[in-house]
Amino acid sequence: MPSSTKAFAPFEWMLCRRYLHARRKEGFISVIAGFSFLGIMLGVATLIIVMSVMNGFRTELLGKVLGFNGHITVISLQGPLQDFDALAERIRPVKGIKSVVPMVEGQAMASGALGNSGVLVRGFRKKDVATLNGIGNSLRAGSLENFSSQTGVLIGSRLASRLGITVGDKLTLITPRGNVTPFGVTPRIKSYPVAAIYNIGMSEYDSGFVFMPLEEAQLYFNKGEGVSALDIRVEDPDKVQSVRAEIAKVVQARVRISTWQEANSSFFNALQVERNVMFLILTLIVLVAALNIVSGLIMLVKDKSSDIAILRTMGATRGAIMRIFFITGASIGVVGTLAGFVLGTVFCLYIEDIRQFLSSLSGTELFSPEIYYLSRLPAEINPTEVASVVLMALALSFFATLYPSWRAARIDPVEALRYG
Repeated sequence: MPSSTKAFAPFEWMLCRRYLHARRKEGFISVIAGFSFLGIMLGVATLIIVMSVMNGFRTELLGKVLGFNGHITVISLQGPLQDFDALAERIRPVKGIKSVVPMVEGQAMASGALGNSGVLVRGFRKKDVATLNGIGNSLRAGSLENFSSQTGVLIGSRLASRLGITVGDKLTLITPRGNVTPFGVTPRIKSYPVAAIYNIGMSEYDSGFVFMPLEEAQLYFNKGEGVSALDIRVEDPDKVQSVRAEIAKVVQARVRISTWQEANSSFFNALQVERNVMFLILTLIVLVAALNIVSGLIMLVKDKSSDIAILRTMGATRGAIMRIFFITGASIGVVGTLAGFVLGTVFCLYIEDIRQFLSSLSGTELFSPEIYYLSRLPAEINPTEVASVVLMALALSFFATLYPSWRAARIDPVEALRYG
């Protein structure tokens, strides 16, 4: 009889299948294996789903925020920004800049048939509004044709619904800083027809912003010939700091240059922290499932000590015994990981349909736009992250089998046959 066997020989796989197959006497071992499989599958699937949803949140919010707001803002430190067209011409040649847009910004109270609401009014030129990612391509009603008449304004769909206004109706804006009279500054009240209604899918912007022509905004907010700021878009938002440094070299006036990262740093940092914490917490699910593999294999080794002794006396090496139990435990981890990968990927691909089904089934709103700022549940699968989750689950499953397999290989056949 040969003194050694070929690694991963057919008889090793045959014994693994037999040990994993449920029998009446050893049913508890198969139950533990089943729970280990379910734990790893659900852990991997949950990790993929949560990480994909977090990625989707960040991408959607980043796209909405940066589509609605500029990447870099240049604001004068001495009142309205004068000679803004000349300043914009000096900034445009900077490498990495897509557009430089003058903007007037101010707060006002919007009034309609159903009530009032505080809004942020922004003044843009018609050609600039059409290029904004969040506005020009998301009109629900009306058009930009009347926006150049200096009287028509654009409002969000949620603001229109809240105030009971549609295209062609009058929107009344009230600002406390109006005309200067001998008796002081009086509020300015003026009505504008609604030229168009937009819906970008982010409740904060759809309910709190009003856009009007630049010239009218200059008059309404007493800016004279100046503007509030220059709204700058860059080609790569992640490289905004280097572009900011180049702009600072070009601009000679006393201005403050701020970036989107500074304006939204706390928000996106909170998303990143939450994402990392969720990853650590959900990794514990996979770890617990891997520990179930350890306990199940240890009980299997103890139950099969007599079989191991007989195999050893028939010529099976310690390596063969170790491989038998390694394959037994690793197969649970591999199959559970693959099942979790498939389940998580399919769930992410149809996550919005699943959300709508669960909402209709329960009769509740599972993803409120007022709370989460988005009108749909996003999910973006990152292949690198999915691969890291799968590799982590496989590694934990393989490591979990090492000790029970080593313990099985160390069993003395004489002692096992004598006391087994």
